[in-house]
Amino acid sequence: EVQLVESGGGLVQAGGSLRLSCAASGFTFDDYTIGWFRQAPGKEREGVSCITSPDGRLYYADSVKGRFTISRDNAKNTVYLQMNSLKPEDTAVYVCAAERAHPSSGSRWSDIKMYDYWGQGTQVTVSS
Repeated sequence: EVQLVESGGGLVQAGGSLRLSCAASGFTFDDYTIGWFRQAPGKEREGVSCITSPDGRLYYADSVKGRFTISRDNAKNTVYLQMNSLKPEDTAVYVCAAERAHPSSGSRWSDIKMYDYWGQGTQVTVSS
């Protein structure tokens, strides 16, 4: 059974940090590009970051560049999203997703239609 399980969300004050984890099982993790998305109430799901496989190219939304860092540990089948300098507008449910890697992985990294599997999400709330 394919599973993507997010953890690490919570309530933090503006300027604080959180590290989200996305633990994968049920598929060959090394063969998949992993993306992080977020969805705030009343808004569409938006791409936050992506790390490709196997070459580890990194992509970030403009709104999080310089504050968020994505990384992966293939030995642990886990992708991390380190979030620093958090802002109230970062408040959302954060969801990870997996896309079967191919040569053009990353070119449309923020397109939700590119992804094969999705987790359930973890809530991040940033207070002002």
